Amino acid sequence: MGLKSKLSAQIEVKAKNDVFHDVFRHKPHHLSTMCPVQAQGFDCLEGDLGTVGSKICWKYTHDGKQKISKQIFEVIDEEKKIITVREYEGDIAKEYENWKVSLHVDGEGEKDLVTWTMEYERPNNNVPELTSLLQFFIDMTNAIDDHHVKARDV
Repeated sequence: MGLKSKLSAQIEVKAKNDVFHDVFRHKPHHLSTMCPVQAQGFDCLEGDLGTVGSKICWKYTHDGKQKISKQIFEVIDEEKKIITVREYEGDIAKEYENWKVSLHVDGEGEKDLVTWTMEYERPNNNVPELTSLLQFFIDMTNAIDDHHVKARDV
């Protein structure tokens, strides 16, 4: 058993919070258009997209390198606007165990918030925390937000 880690970030967005839940649950194949610097491709490998148990594959760029992440939807809570996926194969799983990320979108009065929470295990202290991957999710969120705000303002 490794060293358990948990990192999270909360980003205030201008696009309505439903946009983020909808994109990541039902339209992840559109992400390469919304945030091409981060996401280059997406495939649904098994099951019905956006349902618990369905398997997906991301092609993305992180720290200047092309990477792949095969993930399974573990939690989809429509009421609370929470989605959790776990990587079962890919670049993250090569160094980290039990990596999963949760997306929670929430409206707090005038503010709409997107929260990313990553949980994982590092094999030892020599393996770094995934702070650059958390920044990747922040940058991707901002790119998606910009895309939707520009489309809304046109």
